[in-house]
Amino acid sequence: MESRPAGAADRARSASPLFEAWERVRNSPGWIVAIALLLRVGWIVIGHTYKFKNTDDNFGFGWEMGRIGASLASGHGFSSPFGPATGPTAWEPPLYPYVIAGVFRMFGIYSRASAFVLLTLNSVFSALTCVPIFLIARRIFSETVAVGSAWAWALLPNVLFWCTRAIWETSLAALLLTTIFWLALTLEDRDGWMPWFQFGLLWGITALSSTSLLSFLPAAGLWAWYRRARRDKRSLTGVVLASVIFFACIAPWLVRNYQTFGKFIFIRDNFGAELRLGNGPGADGTLMVYLDATHDAYGMRQFQAMGELPYIAMRKRQALAYIRADYGRFATLCVRRFIYFWAAPPKDTQPWWMSEAKNSLFLAASVLTFWGLGRALRLRKPGAWLLFWLFLIYPAMYYFVYCIPRYRHPIEPEMAILGVFLLTEAGKKPKASPLNQSSERESA
Repeated sequence: MESRPAGAADRARSASPLFEAWERVRNSPGWIVAIALLLRVGWIVIGHTYKFKNTDDNFGFGWEMGRIGASLASGHGFSSPFGPATGPTAWEPPLYPYVIAGVFRMFGIYSRASAFVLLTLNSVFSALTCVPIFLIARRIFSETVAVGSAWAWALLPNVLFWCTRAIWETSLAALLLTTIFWLALTLEDRDGWMPWFQFGLLWGITALSSTSLLSFLPAAGLWAWYRRARRDKRSLTGVVLASVIFFACIAPWLVRNYQTFGKFIFIRDNFGAELRLGNGPGADGTLMVYLDATHDAYGMRQFQAMGELPYIAMRKRQALAYIRADYGRFATLCVRRFIYFWAAPPKDTQPWWMSEAKNSLFLAASVLTFWGLGRALRLRKPGAWLLFWLFLIYPAMYYFVYCIPRYRHPIEPEMAILGVFLLTEAGKKPKASPLNQSSERESA
């Protein structure tokens, strides 16, 4: 029997049209996005995730944003975030509630058709996130990491969960932050006014959608400025342009808030109430959801009687009094919240083994992230320090308030990149190449 030389089978397979087609699909961001979207929409249909229960008067359909969207769609303006008429609100940033309102007007308030459209839109945001993930991973690491990271985002069940079950801006936030991260990485290579225009516009949209992401704005801007300065590129004009575009985006909402409430409110006003949900008698580092106005009848009566701003101010005073009474206790709560952000808060609504399994996977993703980040820093990968600042700055606010798993989702694209990078580095020694060493001398 005639035997083929070593490697002949591999060459024959690689020459087949089917294998070549698969290689094109496997390495194409466009195909990855298409398959990711197909999986998400397919799960919405097969899992009937568009069928929200109405036993809670549809509050689970978008929660506060759903209530505001329903108020807008019914002609009552941007108001009443909890259902009962409580007047104008700045409880949430405006962009996503207006999206909900537009869908409600076309397909019906709290209808299944509206749910399907909104979840599909979230799935589009989630699928499109594969593109900046691919670009970031390829720039910092390699083509292999880029392909693996994009596929991980397309296929991971925890990613599919948020876009197919939650009507919230979570998936949009991940897309915006990842796109901004990629833009900050590439500003050093790009000239002209367009990159700065895009930078300001994206941050303006982000402010009106997910205001908490703004904590990363100074780090992203300063990092891009520093990298350009190392190449003797001027940035002052671009920074001014980006700032003008950013403030032009948010100015109409700031004016609306001032005209509505008679005082300056930067995008949203609910921080004091959120601070109280994590700090007060009975605090253990988790969300004290029973104090939320939707679960506390007495709190809702206070909200209606006092109005939004006085209610929030009262809640803030209560939280600050609790914090000042025992700073050591507050520090302990902050440590717990740090742990819960990265290892998931404890759950008591499921079988213990399921909760433990989910939390173990949640923690494993964090371990891979920190391990991968440490290796990237040791290898002096360009952009590793921007990843470091993202993971340092963005979660910090939640250590002082409270955290739930959804709050981590906007940075999970970068976590996926680092996890895949670490897996591709298995068995290798952390030795920086001369190219990376010289490149890092120019980086922050």
